[in-house]
Amino acid sequence: MRNHRKNTVLAAAAIAVLSLGLTACGGGDDAAGAKDAGSAGSAQSTAGTGDSAATGGGTADQAAAKSGSGSTGGSTAGGSTGSTGGGSKAGSTSGGGSKAGSTSGGKSSAAAPACAYGDIKVTAAKADEVPTEHITLTATNVSGRSCTLLEYPLIAFGPIQTAKDIPAVAKSKPGAPIVLKAGMPAYANVRIALGGVHEDNKVVKEFNVNLFAPQGPAEGSIVVKAPAGGLAVDEAAAKTGYWTYELRNGADEF
Repeated sequence: MRNHRKNTVLAAAAIAVLSLGLTACGGGDDAAGAKDAGSAGSAQSTAGTGDSAATGGGTADQAAAKSGSGSTGGSTAGGSTGSTGGGSKAGSTSGGGSKAGSTSGGKSSAAAPACAYGDIKVTAAKADEVPTEHITLTATNVSGRSCTLLEYPLIAFGPIQTAKDIPAVAKSKPGAPIVLKAGMPAYANVRIALGGVHEDNKVVKEFNVNLFAPQGPAEGSIVVKAPAGGLAVDEAAAKTGYWTYELRNGADEF
């Protein structure tokens, strides 16, 4: 009787264990099934989304292609093809042309033609000193246009063929060409003597001034009247400064 009950209990326990195992297996299968079902659903959803995206992409591509083709037609008709590709470059090239034009304009202004005989009026004034050792030459542009006054005045205190050349003082040379606009003056300081009475001094009532051309002395001689009373000139001591916009301390003192 006791053995029978023991066997019955063991049998019931075995059945319970078997039932639990089956339940666990069933649950695992259900979970796996659910997982598989979820995966399948997710994959299907992903696939559906991909298809939708692909479909949308295709639609976008078609729209872009359609828009592109319309744009191409419009561009061709309106001449925008040049602006799309080479047009901007051409525009920048045109801008470069403007720059080149302004540069060339600057060079043209700086390269005003040399002042020639007839372009310049020259006058002389005594320096404020006693005895007179210096005079100031004033060259005024009367040509009505800009011109470049080159180098220094070529002065002849007497007949041009026999007069002594008056040397220039190097330290008075300006750093840039003297470009005179119409009506604008330039100046040159000229030493005519070392003061006092000298046996070689000669009284000058008028003298000649020549200008420089790019290749050397220019044609034509400007006759300049001496200040009132004339000038006592010592050609051996005479020197001239370069043309300058204004007389400068130091550079034009000699």
